[in-house]
Amino acid sequence: MSAGSHPTGQVHPRSVALLKQKGISTEGYYSKSWDDLPALPDIVITVCSNAAAETCPAYLGDSLRAHWGVDDPAKIIGSEEERDAAFEHAYAILRNRVESFLSLVTQDMPNAYLKKELDRIGGLSDDITTKT
Repeated sequence: MSAGSHPTGQVHPRSVALLKQKGISTEGYYSKSWDDLPALPDIVITVCSNAAAETCPAYLGDSLRAHWGVDDPAKIIGSEEERDAAFEHAYAILRNRVESFLSLVTQDMPNAYLKKELDRIGGLSDDITTKT
């Protein structure tokens, strides 16, 4: 599930274009508030570089939390090429981190260890070589 504290109501067009380019369907995706999540998440991972300072809503209760800060590519000001490169870079960082997370065997993993691993993954280098 994906949600945020200040949804814009739409997925950024550059995000949609990049995901389609990567062969990832965006059908049914939309920008939504964390108030609209259909279920309580087990794990909450904030990704915007400024999101670590935000307070997650109380209803997220005992969800395990980690921060994987990534600069918001939608806030980049520059040429079309520079803006596209910022989206590609954010995608590469997040893909690397998600793949690292998915490689974990989380079943029967103590929360303290999982939290340590989530924090380690969030600290993976942002110096990712992107393929255009």
